[in-house]
Amino acid sequence: MTDNPDIPESKDTPPTAGPSHEAAGGTAKAEAVSQPEPDPKGPYNIAQVIGEAAERDPDQLAVLSPVPDCLGRDRITFGELDRDSGILAGKLRNDLGLDPGERVLVMLRPGPDFYVVAFALFKAGLVPVMVDPGMGLRRMLECLSEGKPSALIGIKRAHLLSLLFPGYFRRIKTRVTMGRRLFWGGATLSGLMADSTATPLEPEGTLGTDTAAVLFTSGATGPPKGVVYTHSMFGAQVRAIRDNFCHEPGGRELVTFPLFGLFTPALGLTSVIADMDPVRPGKADPNKIIETIRQERITSLFASPALLHRLSEHLLGSPGRLEGVKVVISAGAPAQPSLIAGISSMLDEGARLFTPYGATEAMPLTLVDQEGIAKARGMTEQGFGMCVGSPLPHCHIRVIGISEGPINSFSEKDVLPQGEVGELVACGPMVAENYFDLPEATALTMVLGPNGRPWRRMGDVGWRDIRGHLWFCGRKSQRVVTKNATLFTVPCESIFLNHPQVRRAALVGVGEKGSMLPVMVIEPMKRLSSAKWDTFVTELLALAKANPRTRQIKTFLQRQNFPLDIRHNAKISREKLASWARTELSMKDMAATEFYKN
Repeated sequence: MTDNPDIPESKDTPPTAGPSHEAAGGTAKAEAVSQPEPDPKGPYNIAQVIGEAAERDPDQLAVLSPVPDCLGRDRITFGELDRDSGILAGKLRNDLGLDPGERVLVMLRPGPDFYVVAFALFKAGLVPVMVDPGMGLRRMLECLSEGKPSALIGIKRAHLLSLLFPGYFRRIKTRVTMGRRLFWGGATLSGLMADSTATPLEPEGTLGTDTAAVLFTSGATGPPKGVVYTHSMFGAQVRAIRDNFCHEPGGRELVTFPLFGLFTPALGLTSVIADMDPVRPGKADPNKIIETIRQERITSLFASPALLHRLSEHLLGSPGRLEGVKVVISAGAPAQPSLIAGISSMLDEGARLFTPYGATEAMPLTLVDQEGIAKARGMTEQGFGMCVGSPLPHCHIRVIGISEGPINSFSEKDVLPQGEVGELVACGPMVAENYFDLPEATALTMVLGPNGRPWRRMGDVGWRDIRGHLWFCGRKSQRVVTKNATLFTVPCESIFLNHPQVRRAALVGVGEKGSMLPVMVIEPMKRLSSAKWDTFVTELLALAKANPRTRQIKTFLQRQNFPLDIRHNAKISREKLASWARTELSMKDMAATEFYKN
């Protein structure tokens, strides 16, 4: 694919499908668009949203869990969440002596106590540091060390880990154990919460610009980095989700990803914790998910494409449906239009399925629903990328020239024309401006924009169509630069995903940028013998030759079980596949050399 794809006229491009815009199947929410952007420098604490929800309906269920927490509760109301988080905030500040701004490592399982602890920390002006346990022990330990926490609130296993690897936890001075404490000392959550007459602490008088949390990226395409979330950034994200994702007050959301689950009570929704391993959504039991949706009257669902695929496969050809679900949000990786169409057919009439674009550092930025995706499907399958809609209110996105090094600033004259693929940069109140204690990484990813504000380089490539809709073409670092052209992952892979026997496809480059050999790694629906693979490659070559974006691709490799990201089980680790492809091709060359020698 070249940097300037052959773009059809605007009549072929899909309309934006976000509910706060003129939308396919929906009308504009004028009040959402016209609201002024909040001042991030004023007084604000994200924990205020819990107090507001408690005032509206203190008896509404805030959290429901399939297993009891360390205090023996499997549910908690908004009134109880507001009260208990206030009591714990006071204990952390007054009894344990933690000061506003101190970082606290949180290592808990999803449940009522997780939400109590999270909002207690926000109320106390303390900064939770949260890391995915599924990223692997070594990476997790490095992240824990980089977060520089002075306190640890965690399950017994977390405290044991800190004793087994003391070097990574050397700054920990204060400990709180969830459950029974063993020999490591410190407080217990049950002990801190024993005095039910304690006066709850009101939310600390933080500013919107104060750090609220440090959340680590998954490390799917590089080392995990701690993203600095401010209170105003959290608030902007809550407003964006509330105003644009059609959630109804009093609804119930099935929480399949704990970090995103922090937004659910902030939206005034009941968080129903899914009975699944949150770091392995691709292995979730669809029967349990569907039964929970039915029994608990779930109205909204956040799920990675991997989990949606599990549900789709299970429901395919069966009489079951996702009854009662009015909103589905798919995020974490691009979702194929065929998957979106399949899940949409299993929803009630009038339900909305959204696929927002964003990242840990900036979300949500754009929005499109199933109708917009359906209208874009033809172009996606022709290799134009994934349509992810248009920017949400107060969010600005530009496409600029691709650069590997730092960029100090850019102006509107540096913005690429419509239809030209380039690097995506974003600015808005939901965009993080810093990585924690990583000035070089921050400098590399932030650039001063035409409005005099810092813009984030998303690390992604894409293009804008004539209507201003954004089309996602993949990660910048994963593009394949040959002697003649630049090939982008998502557009090229879409061509081969049209084949009914292709489960996954991944474009990788072997060699140095500028002279790379483009290799398409294919995961068939089932493993093919050598003879059948040769026949299959003939079909793939025909597909490649028929599209100008893929004519350079003449090398195909078969592989089962692609390496996927840990957080969502949906992003393909093309870096690992590129290394594997290099070795595989080397071995084939060596085998061919030996054959001709003999």
